[in-house]
Amino acid sequence: MRKGMVARKTSETDIKLSLCLEGDGTLQGDSGSGFLNHMLQQLVKHGGFSLKIEVQGDYEVDNHHTVEDLGLCVGKAFLEALGDKKGIARYASLALPLDEALVLCVVDVSGRPGLFYDVDFTTEKIGEFDTELVQVFWQAFAIEARVTLHIRKLAGENSHHLAEAVFKGMARVLKSAVRIESKDIPSSKGVL
Repeated sequence: MRKGMVARKTSETDIKLSLCLEGDGTLQGDSGSGFLNHMLQQLVKHGGFSLKIEVQGDYEVDNHHTVEDLGLCVGKAFLEALGDKKGIARYASLALPLDEALVLCVVDVSGRPGLFYDVDFTTEKIGEFDTELVQVFWQAFAIEARVTLHIRKLAGENSHHLAEAVFKGMARVLKSAVRIESKDIPSSKGVL
């Protein structure tokens, strides 16, 4: 089983987590944000991952530091779980609908981090969660996981539906991209 474990402590957050790529679709623990928990549940359920988290954040300031640091930690655990990336599919894409929302999600597990993001939300908040933090999470994830992500809104008005479509769509493409389909590194360079 491919697993990654991360511990990150700063003056703003204290996070410990473990991620299993061949998991049972469950989230254990609490991020401190109900909406972020909901998004992480979508990520693990639709990705077939398992994620265990212990999080202390400076929510008295706002959600930004905790969301960003969780993205960094999940990305770092993802990279660790992939190991040498031997045999992975590497690429995946999906247009995921959720009611009126439609989001295009694309990944290249390339070793080159980048987020190309075009999702405009119709509200600034979903409950107490700032919608701009969806981008913050995936930017942090892409950097530490060393993957290239494209996330684009194709349709949608409801901010909750859009955010959820992003997390479900990314879960599905990450699951597809890390599936083992050969015995080789999927690059003519011989390394990712």
